[in-house]
Amino acid sequence: MAEVLVSFNDTIVADGVAYRARACGREMDDGRWEGWIEFESLDGTGVLRSGRETTQPNRTDAAYWATGLTPVYLEGALDRALHPITIARVEEELPAFDGPAPVAEEPLPRSEAVLNPFSVYRKGETVLRNQLAALADWHLVNIIQAYDLSEMSAEELERMPGTQLIELIVAAVRISEEP
Repeated sequence: MAEVLVSFNDTIVADGVAYRARACGREMDDGRWEGWIEFESLDGTGVLRSGRETTQPNRTDAAYWATGLTPVYLEGALDRALHPITIARVEEELPAFDGPAPVAEEPLPRSEAVLNPFSVYRKGETVLRNQLAALADWHLVNIIQAYDLSEMSAEELERMPGTQLIELIVAAVRISEEP
């Protein structure tokens, strides 16, 4: 049940109407207390209330909150009560699909190379080594096969560690690029 926690003696004037304020509170279902402020017009036109101004762990803390309210805070709360923020209702937008696009089994077909080792080698062997080191082993195998850098079968290449694949690529490109 709601109760008045503090009644304020000072009047607050807004839009030419004088109000007397009182801080109110009540216990919520979870045991915490919520507080709001009511504004009774002195000309008898009615009572306004703010939205929830605080949530406190218990009644004692809610009452303590109410005792600390200043005239400036009460003016702001009255302004919020007189001019509440309204949220426009937005029509619910529905997606075109029930889920994301299917995931490809592999990012690229096994036969495609993700870089041209000859082109990169022209920028420097270190650049080529760094770019190759950033790739998965299966990308390295694709590069070797796409540019015919070895006579080894795909199965043989796939059993090799990435460091050996990189050495194979660099050596084959270096030999091809020699004058």
